[in-house]
Amino acid sequence: MCGIVGIAARKNVVPLLIAGLRALEYRGYDSAGLALLTPDGLRRLRTPGKVRELQALYDSAPVSAQTGIAHTRWATHGVPSERNAHPHTSRERVSVVHNGIIENHETLREELTGLGYRFDSDTDTEVVAHLIEHHLQPGTSLLQAVQTAVARFEGAYAIAVVAVDAPHEVVGARRGSPMVVGVGEGSQYLASDVYALLGETRRFIYLNDGDMVHLTPDRIEVLDQSGAIVSRPVKEAQFRPDAVERGQYAHYMLKEIHEQPQAIADTLEGRLARGRILTEIFGPNARDFLKQLDAVQIVACGSSNHAAQVARYWIESLAGVPCMAEIASEYRYRQAAVPANTLLVTVSQSGETSDTLAALQHASTKGYLARLAICNVPESSLVRASELVLMTRAGPEIGVASTKAFITQLVALAMLALEIGRAKGMDDVRYREAVRELEMLPHAIQRVLALDDQIKRMAQEFGDKKDALFLGRGVQFPIAMEGALKLKEISYIHAEAYPAGELKHGPLALVDEDMPVIAVAPNDELLEKLKSNIQEVRARGGQMFVFADEQVAAAMSHDRAHVIALPSVGAFVAPMLYTVPMQLLAYHVAVLKGTDVDQPRNLAKSVTVE
Repeated sequence: MCGIVGIAARKNVVPLLIAGLRALEYRGYDSAGLALLTPDGLRRLRTPGKVRELQALYDSAPVSAQTGIAHTRWATHGVPSERNAHPHTSRERVSVVHNGIIENHETLREELTGLGYRFDSDTDTEVVAHLIEHHLQPGTSLLQAVQTAVARFEGAYAIAVVAVDAPHEVVGARRGSPMVVGVGEGSQYLASDVYALLGETRRFIYLNDGDMVHLTPDRIEVLDQSGAIVSRPVKEAQFRPDAVERGQYAHYMLKEIHEQPQAIADTLEGRLARGRILTEIFGPNARDFLKQLDAVQIVACGSSNHAAQVARYWIESLAGVPCMAEIASEYRYRQAAVPANTLLVTVSQSGETSDTLAALQHASTKGYLARLAICNVPESSLVRASELVLMTRAGPEIGVASTKAFITQLVALAMLALEIGRAKGMDDVRYREAVRELEMLPHAIQRVLALDDQIKRMAQEFGDKKDALFLGRGVQFPIAMEGALKLKEISYIHAEAYPAGELKHGPLALVDEDMPVIAVAPNDELLEKLKSNIQEVRARGGQMFVFADEQVAAAMSHDRAHVIALPSVGAFVAPMLYTVPMQLLAYHVAVLKGTDVDQPRNLAKSVTVE
């Protein structure tokens, strides 16, 4: 993995391929490359590092081609290097780019070595190129060779293939890894997501799992997993190409933090009426499902799992319904005991997260009442595999560290918790107060964003730190976990989160004058307990950094505490509000340390492999 672009056209495609890779840089990668069908044969350009190095390589020896494929790689097999960078070729005749993992690559490698093929890389992808070349015999089309080869693959893949024998064709295939087709005139496109192609087309075909596609400049042919030619709908992209531009901001992450008030408003728009949430937003028969359910199981990964953990508190406290929240990569490998009438909820920004999709598939035989996807990408695999759907409307999120996608997941889960509560007889006054808190949330977050200069000054205290401890109580504990994740993701400071009540059970041993401790302190029923925990840190010489409700902030200030006062909001929406200052803190610390904020090392935006 990580980013694929392929084009068959009647014009020079090289600048378009490079532009497509630039648009996919947000996904994270360690090398980049092109394979071009030129009048002189197959030409490859590959380099470790960024797309700008690939551009420089091309500029030093320009070449023109009307058919080509391109890739940004995030290493899974083999260290980042030119020899392991995609595209991979076979006998200067076939070239392939690939996202995903071919799990039986060692068996195939041994077989192909016996057939006389030489392997020049450490990747699993090279077996794809050699196996296709092996099947590309006289009288066999490129499409047929790819069909025969992919039948041998075990694992997940999205591939794009070109061959010298088919100079105006690109063949793509997907199983378990996303791929879209861009529809043009005299040019046809494929890519791992639509952002790569927005500069060229707004019309897209979203391939189903198991589909293959055959592109020529004037034709798109889609085949399903049985090999039958099928018709897939052409859909118009719902956002502008400039939605993925940084504009005035130094980094995408900062831009996306500041977009959160609008993203929340967009997620709520058209879903509230007369102080109530419209139950139908979850899909057909949602009202019946919510009345029938007796338990909820949420599965997710990364930041989405933290959102799920917050939702567990909400659903159990508002609806009195048992709720389990579990990391998808763990859930998929255990035999869960599923109570009768359990709603399965999956949460994913991209809707293509490998472990979450596998968990959904694993759950399909478990007798769940229904499957609800909370997602940001309308045509994603997760959405298409679920009976009920709630889109988060965060818009494109380019920074690898999730910000606005996370907070809109919280908003979506908050609406779900309230609707389950209403279906189970929740007090109407409490329900309407919570809805009102949601309506006021964008304004409250604007006030938090206005504290940016204070948070930036706080970040100066972290410049020489190597570790940090985050504390929260109750529903704020998952928010502390998210704060720790943000700091470690982009600043590379080791950070952990604990329920504040667990300090005496081990973490207090770490506290000294060099260990910053960050706490979230809303004015709720657990505030006094949290104050006691903060005193425990002070007594050990620890330095506290506290985000506190403005009504109690002054009382929490002392000589070893840096306190920033946040707007007072209702307890229901407080987890969303307290997310924002920790995003800003992580951002400013990362900038201070000079890290790559938008593309942190070793990480990818959409994790489409296990």
